[in-house]
Amino acid sequence: MGDNDESEIIEHHDDEEMEKRSTPRNQSHSFVESVTSSEKDGHRSTQSSHRLLAYSDALISIIATVMILPVAHTKFQDNEELKESIQTLLTTKVAVYLMTFLIVTVAWAAHIRLFQVIERVDDTLALLNLACMMLITFLPYTFSLMATFPENILGILLFCACVMMIGLIQVLIVLYGFSQPFLLNDHIQMSQNRAYYKQHILKVIMRVPIMCFFASIFSLIFFQLSYVLLAIIIFLPYISQSLKWIWSKAIGGQVDDSPDSMLFYTYHPSEPLSKERVEAFSDGVYAIVATLLILDICEDNVPEPSVVKKQFDNNLTAALREYGPEYLAYFGSFATVGLLWFVHHSLFLHVTKATRLMGLFNTFSLAFVGGLPLAYQLTHEFPRGSRNELEAVQASCVIIFFAGLFQLAMWVSALFTERETLHPYVRYGGREHAFMLAKLSLYPCVALGTYFLTCILSRFSAPIFHMMEIGVPFAFLLLRLLVRVMLVLLKWLFCTGRPDVDCFPVEEVDPQLPINDIVT
Repeated sequence: MGDNDESEIIEHHDDEEMEKRSTPRNQSHSFVESVTSSEKDGHRSTQSSHRLLAYSDALISIIATVMILPVAHTKFQDNEELKESIQTLLTTKVAVYLMTFLIVTVAWAAHIRLFQVIERVDDTLALLNLACMMLITFLPYTFSLMATFPENILGILLFCACVMMIGLIQVLIVLYGFSQPFLLNDHIQMSQNRAYYKQHILKVIMRVPIMCFFASIFSLIFFQLSYVLLAIIIFLPYISQSLKWIWSKAIGGQVDDSPDSMLFYTYHPSEPLSKERVEAFSDGVYAIVATLLILDICEDNVPEPSVVKKQFDNNLTAALREYGPEYLAYFGSFATVGLLWFVHHSLFLHVTKATRLMGLFNTFSLAFVGGLPLAYQLTHEFPRGSRNELEAVQASCVIIFFAGLFQLAMWVSALFTERETLHPYVRYGGREHAFMLAKLSLYPCVALGTYFLTCILSRFSAPIFHMMEIGVPFAFLLLRLLVRVMLVLLKWLFCTGRPDVDCFPVEEVDPQLPINDIVT
């Protein structure tokens, strides 16, 4: 027994010596485990970035959405034509809202990609992120200056200065993250090409600040060109990818991003984005839009006590009855916002990976969702039966149509890479695919049908439009039954006499996928 104990002790010391000697060699291999243990023991000040990212997503979604308020609160006179008013009074404000929304979401997308590289944060990164958020939240103010004083270059210079400062802060975040490798994600952390990653990411980040630098220079010479350069920033990833594709075809070969097969900052439409952050940002926009609707009710539809006493003889019910159209507009608009969120939620339930192209379509959809407070304001602003009321309903139909259409575009773009982006049971050819397609097509079809109905009819009141909005949820309840009936009818029409053939085959399930992903 004693000899055994002594031999075990000797072996134990030998193992410890071997571990000490092998630590430098295996340092990269055991790094993730050491970081995890240090987090548990509290020896390091690093933590997960989930809360920091949730705060950033909430902040950016609020900033992007509240820019609709100056547009929605524009007052119209009953005797002026709505179509002319939109063209003259709202053109600048609507353009500024759309540009602000897209620019802010471009900054948010860059934030997503940056923190897909850096997965852990410490106090320094948290403070740098706060500085970045402060500048992003200042962007709408610069756009307001640009809209109010379009020929004054101060707004352009302030905007360009903010974007350049945001780029420099992101550069500092990258340099600090790569100087502390335990903050990076596991793929880059274990890569032998970490220096290449740092150089490539810095090069991509600096493209937008450099373009803004040139825009600020051109604003001193020919300021219209600076607006063109700012608009190019939104589509810079797709322009870059197109030029890269043309160059690869011109030299007759495929250009590799890196020897490590680059996963980040590729500018490719199928580059993955964080699905969770796309959902969080979208939920924030939908929640803020719904909140803006009730804020208008609370602000405009609570009568003054003196008015209730004088005009309605202290009868509050009679006073509130005057606001009946506004209440109906609120419930109809809220039903539309809620159901568009429901469709978005259903879509991302079936998505396994969000791509850059899906993120772009999601941005456009959310921009039109942000315009729903304007639709709510217009549909109860004008007298019943007037031409302006009819045109307000048409403008609302256009907003809802494009909000739903870009959701459908997300689904179509996911189908092109369905094996990477969709669960097997919703891929092309299955029953659930047909149901999802019908769910995504419902709002564009209803909005388009209502628009053409208003063009045919000479009278179409806003209350009827809002009653139709409230009735759409019942169509969703019946949609699955209608899809099943249609599939049975199509099978009966096209498969008559061929009972052994399934005309609507369901795509085979990939056996490598886990059963929890297959059965839902």
